Amino acid sequence: MASTQENLPKTNGLTLAEILDKDVDIQERVAVDPMDDSEKSDDEGAQEVKEGYCVECEDQPAELLCKECSDQFCAVCFAAQHRKGTRKGHYTTPLVTAEPKSQTKKAPNGVESQKDEEMTDGDSDDEEVREDEAPVTTSLDNKAKEQYVHRSKFIPLRLTYGERKYLRLLEAALTVSEYTDKIDVYVFNKSRAKRIVAQIREICSIISGLLVAADYKTGQELFESRDFSANADFYRRIFELGRRHKIMNPEKMRNTYGKLIYMLQDSQMPEIQDMLGFGVVSPIRTVYTVLEEGGALDMLREDIIDIATSEIGAEDRSRREIQGAIKAKERAIEKLAYKYSRSTDMDDELLKQCLYSIGDNNAFLRTNRDPCEKLIQYLKKYFHPTTPDSGRSLAIRSGRNGARLTHGHEKQYSYCLQSLTLWKEILGDMFELWSLAEDDLLSETISYRLRDTGQGLNRVQPAPKTARKMHNILHRAQANIGYWVGSSVVHMGDHNVPNAHFFLDKYTQVYRITNPICNTLGKIPELMKKPSLKKFVETEYGSEEGLMVEILGDFFRHGFDGSGADNFFDAGSCIDGRLTSAWEWCNNLEKKKYFPVFLLTGFWSFDGEFN
Repeated sequence: MASTQENLPKTNGLTLAEILDKDVDIQERVAVDPMDDSEKSDDEGAQEVKEGYCVECEDQPAELLCKECSDQFCAVCFAAQHRKGTRKGHYTTPLVTAEPKSQTKKAPNGVESQKDEEMTDGDSDDEEVREDEAPVTTSLDNKAKEQYVHRSKFIPLRLTYGERKYLRLLEAALTVSEYTDKIDVYVFNKSRAKRIVAQIREICSIISGLLVAADYKTGQELFESRDFSANADFYRRIFELGRRHKIMNPEKMRNTYGKLIYMLQDSQMPEIQDMLGFGVVSPIRTVYTVLEEGGALDMLREDIIDIATSEIGAEDRSRREIQGAIKAKERAIEKLAYKYSRSTDMDDELLKQCLYSIGDNNAFLRTNRDPCEKLIQYLKKYFHPTTPDSGRSLAIRSGRNGARLTHGHEKQYSYCLQSLTLWKEILGDMFELWSLAEDDLLSETISYRLRDTGQGLNRVQPAPKTARKMHNILHRAQANIGYWVGSSVVHMGDHNVPNAHFFLDKYTQVYRITNPICNTLGKIPELMKKPSLKKFVETEYGSEEGLMVEILGDFFRHGFDGSGADNFFDAGSCIDGRLTSAWEWCNNLEKKKYFPVFLLTGFWSFDGEFN
């Protein structure tokens, strides 16, 4: 009851009878007895806006004067308040006033950061985040800015909500299709060209039928003319969506992308295009092409582009720091989108989509490339390059424990270091490699032939663009390390790696090997906090470091020992053989002494799901 009474509004001495009888003017009584400062509402205290500040947020310097509203706004608040309705057509005049002295300050990267003066020492609310605690970066140099422009040429545009609906239709059609089962076989009762055309038309028909079921109006428009060539633009758009989605998410469409790319590969044959009546291949829509068409390429050269596209991780950071980084990123995105939506014909949502797409690429690099860097750090931390400590030798001998190479400790250390460095470089340029691989696969001048490679019939096709880029990456990795151990052969277009599609599938699996290992090693300190598990580790391995050395030492020895090939001639130290050895180590993990540690840290599988 006490708390209820405390929450009742004060009547300044008025009784219930006086209020009901209206004998006293309540407004006058209240005006005579003003409230204390502590009783004033936040709205009353915020009515006075300091001169030179935004009328909306009240803590950022005003940058624009709205002629219709006659109010001053900062750039972000003006964009938020004038997004739609009649306000969308309001005109503004830039303010040339000097920046007022205030609690706001401008960070070197160009993003305003705000101090929260209401935050007291005893306030532990994590929801209130001071933006000045967000990470601040220095201005990018010209080389870094041009690197963003170069990367954007190979970064696909993120799919919109409407495009994802069409993507589901495509995946459903490819799932039920038997394209490769009916095309990549030796059959002599019907010409191969006719079978290809029939299968392509069947997939287009399935997509059309599913579209009618999902969206009757759009599907009805598609069926007005029962001619596939009349709807060629629609089919090209659908197939391009699938390719774009796969590049951004290599773990998706594991069962269907092969059918899609092989169907598009066949459709590029001149005889197939003549029989089909239209082409189904269109260029991938990238961030660069979209910004170039809209005249907004300079957005990639802004100083705050790294903040707007950063991938915010939670490792070793407090919740307050994470929230501050998120707010800094959102403010940078809003500022760039507002600036270039006014100076170009591009919509601010499309500009944000481009920034989010680059952010997706950064997330890909963190998931795929960074584990290789972590393993390199583990290698340098726990193993000496030349003189191994007791029990930490990486030496292997051919014929022992499945190894097919003979390396001393120093040589094996260098072999592991250069292999991980090469994987890191490949994954860093994976989007560019993917673009070149599709150029090779969908080339109208480079044909393929069906061949039994020892693993069934496969399409063997040269990939000159992809091979050239791989040799450039290999040369860069060799230059970084200074020397090279083993073979420098890059298999491409032979029985080991029949075509560029196999190459992509091979190297997009690297993170499936490195990620689980890094996750397990990173969670070992958490296991040591539990008394029973700590006792187990100390009994079996001596200490936490002993367990780390046991796992890493076995991986660096037998994950790079030349094993895993079908025969002795295909085994060895070639560029692709290094990855084959790593997969062989993964295949034998359950036989290892430390396998229970992987299970205790949440390990499930290296291969993941095929959905």
